[in-house]
Amino acid sequence: MNESEIKALCAIVRETSFSIHRFFRHGHAEKVYENSLRNRLKRSDLKVDQQVPLEVRDKDNTVVGEFFADLLIEGELILELKAVSQLCSEHTAQGLGYLRAADLEHAMLINFGSPKIEFKKFIWNQ
Repeated sequence: MNESEIKALCAIVRETSFSIHRFFRHGHAEKVYENSLRNRLKRSDLKVDQQVPLEVRDKDNTVVGEFFADLLIEGELILELKAVSQLCSEHTAQGLGYLRAADLEHAMLINFGSPKIEFKKFIWNQ
């Protein structure tokens, strides 16, 4: 996916997330926002995978762990969702870790848990 396509995809995700936040406000469990975002993005004819397993590999390529990305959009953009009062450095580290494990370039961190929705966009190039 080229840069303009990723930007357009991120714009759709942001607009959809704003719509969800306006409807539900803050105060729900993370899974509510995750399921709603999956549902609305799929209705926009986007390919959306939920709870995508990602393997963490050691230097010799041995699998040493696994975690799950909340959503993967079009096989290119990882979405990590939170429902917390404020994002912190651990959330950023988690998003970057997902990019390294998935060998992808783009991720977004979205926090639905505060009165004002928060977004962080990450680009990982090796």
